[in-house]
Formats: sequence, structure tokens, C-alpha cells
Amino acid sequence: MAATLHELFAGRTETLGTKPKAEIAYVVLGAADEAEVRTVALAGIPAAYQGLNRSTVTLDERLNATTWKVVAAFEAPEPQEQDNPESTFTFETGGGTQHVTQSLQTVGRYGPAASIALAGAIGYDGQHVAGVDITIPVYQFSETHYLAPASVTQSYKLTLMGLTGVVNSAVFRGFQAGEVLFMGASGARRGTDPTDRWEITYKFAASPNRSGMSVGGISGIQKRGWDYLWVQYGEDVDTAASVLIQKPVAVYVEQVYPFASFAGLGIGS
Repeated sequence: MAATLHELFAGRTETLGTKPKAEIAYVVLGAADEAEVRTVALAGIPAAYQGLNRSTVTLDERLNATTWKVVAAFEAPEPQEQDNPESTFTFETGGGTQHVTQSLQTVGRYGPAASIALAGAIGYDGQHVAGVDITIPVYQFSETHYLAPASVTQSYKLTLMGLTGVVNSAVFRGFQAGEVLFMGASGARRGTDPTDRWEITYKFAASPNRSGMSVGGISGIQKRGWDYLWVQYGEDVDTAASVLIQKPVAVYVEQVYPFASFAGLGIGS
């Protein structure tokens, strides 16, 4: 007589919420051994229940010589296994480091030589302006999207590589051109079934554009978020102290990252 599978009465439990799961208890009758229990259970227990995928089948208890209790567990499918998985978004605010040679304002001067006005130059030793490393605001964010295998081609991967270290040339995620730096992407795919999606995380950093800046006596300076600003100093005379000093004579704003559209990422604007 062939073994048969039956669901146990009152043996079903469900957990609702953000990570739903369920367990259903069965009994296998007339099985000669564990091998037959496994065969009957895997063939008879459905692969899915209420939108949950079967994750495990446990031979829970042997009730007598030919009867086993079996418990099947069902869990929500992984995002890459879903038909239309939702994208996820994370962010953090932190600080990047920038070397500056000029202060925003000199708020105190003390000592016999403090009467010399240096126009905000930091760390001037009589010959050179040393400057200091400061923390600047950087907004970092990442997005995880689930893409069909057909869209993640070798060409697309090369596009991601080519856009790494590139600044947006158009508005992106509400940031103006020049404010967002693409930091790269990482991807993973489980399985080889045509429906198994790629899970790809895109990383970005944003720094604000600035206008109307002043350095020393030089004003009207504009700087895009990821441009580099540096100051050229020249000799001047502090007539009150009758000494040579260094003062800003020019401000340069350099583009150090290439600009491009982020349309090639394929995740919208």
C-alpha cells in the first residue's frame, strides 16, 4: 500500500506583518521509511501558500512504525524572486574632508604679532600658507533595484563602470547638475532561472553647489558641488606693521570629475 499525505486538523499557523510566514503540519501514513516520507511530502506539499514560498519541510516526529508527522514552513519570497519587487532606499549624512587655506572669518587675534592682518590665511609661517583639513557636508544615499536578467548585460555593466566617478549633468533625484557623484554599484543574482532577478545597489554622494562666495577680498565666486576650489597667494605689505604678508590674489575653481547624464543607469531621474 502506497504512503499517503494528509494535513493535520488545527495544525496550521500564520504570522502576519512585514515578514509573513506560515507553518502547516501534515501526517504521512503507510510509509516504509524516511526516504518514502520525504518523497511523498515533497510531492504532495504545495510549493506556495497564500503568496508565500515553501522554504523547508521537516520530518518532525515518527508517531509509529509507518506514520510520521511532517511540518512545512512557508516564507515570503526574496525580492529578486518576486514578480515586481519594490526598490529600497537608504541615506546618511556625513562629512567629507577638504583642505582649506582660507578661513570664513578671523574671530580672534592674540599676541605681539597679531596686529598683522592676514585676510583669513590659515597657518601662515612667514613664507607659506599651510591651511587645515576640515569636514564638509556630504549627503550619501543608495538605492537597491531588482532588474530582469535580460537588462543586466555585459554592456550595462560596462556602463556602470564608465559612470563611476562621474557627476550628474542634469537634475537627478532633486539635486541640481553638479551636485551628485556616482560612487559605483554592486550586484548579485541568486540562481540561473530566467525569472531570477539581479539585485543591484547604486551608491551616490551629494555636495551642494555654492554661489556668492568670498575669499579674502575676492567675491562673487561660484563653485559646483564637486569642483575643487584653491587659492593663489601673493606678497602684500601690511603698512601698519611694515612687513610682507601673503594675501589671496586669485581664486581658481577646477572641474576634477567628468560630467554625464545618469540616464544610462536605467533607474530614472
